[in-house]
Amino acid sequence: MSIAHGIKQLGVLGAGQMGTGIAFVSALRAKVPVLLHDRSKDQMTKGLTLVDKLLAKDVSKGRLQSSDAEEARSRITPVDSLEAMRDVDMVVEAVSENLDLKRAIFREFGAKLRPDAILASNTSSISITKIAAAVIPEGASAASEQGKAASGRVVGLHFFNPVPVMKLVELISAVQTSKDTLDRSRAFAEACGKEVATSQDVPGFVSNALLMPFINEAIMCLEKGVATRDDIDKTFRLGMAHPMGPLQLADFIGLDTCLAIQQTLYSGTSDSKYRPSVLLERMVDAQYLGKKSGRGFYEYNDG
Repeated sequence: MSIAHGIKQLGVLGAGQMGTGIAFVSALRAKVPVLLHDRSKDQMTKGLTLVDKLLAKDVSKGRLQSSDAEEARSRITPVDSLEAMRDVDMVVEAVSENLDLKRAIFREFGAKLRPDAILASNTSSISITKIAAAVIPEGASAASEQGKAASGRVVGLHFFNPVPVMKLVELISAVQTSKDTLDRSRAFAEACGKEVATSQDVPGFVSNALLMPFINEAIMCLEKGVATRDDIDKTFRLGMAHPMGPLQLADFIGLDTCLAIQQTLYSGTSDSKYRPSVLLERMVDAQYLGKKSGRGFYEYNDG
């Protein structure tokens, strides 16, 4: 265990691809015991299966010894309630991009977890300051010592997908976040093998304030008939050396996630440059969500 972060046990809420990835790197790289929880038992099963597949792949490629893989897997324990996480030193929330949902979760964190536990959100666009306000105990003011202590332990830890592969974590400080919370969160992310970039708590932070308008503009180009899907993506793959074009990237992120982030940017700034394209909205209405649903701007199958 690193003295810098002092995380002896981690909780992860959300066993989707993001939450599972965070649990994976925490157990394997930071060597921290992880309690993993999701309200969906089916999602928990899928998440743990993914962990097993990732470890098996690393062993088969010679990147990991079997004994190390077994040790890492033994550090991840599924739990069936948030109460089971009451003694963790840090919890990372990795659920969908919905402010009301995150506020409700962080109110539970504040009520059920240790009063000194770091409360981190993996949000990619939602205000950490708004989330932090939700943990202030009922009856306490934001300016009181109790209120400051509660909200000061909330931080943004934005991992990128797929977590085991992507090297960056975006560290976001709420207005209320304490220096100790920031320092320990940075040290923990680094222990997970990540580089850390910091951002102020503005809509979209650095990453999505730049990326999402780029993707949205590419969708508008397709919508207007400026170029075909293939030519838009080919332009950025071959002309700008991007690993994939913006439409394919949108499919991998999830079109519903792209829309939610774009709506957050638009509502948070009232700037028309962030207004979601009509085509993006219609694709989500049709449940064409990208790779995860089998169809987005491209079609996908189980293979």
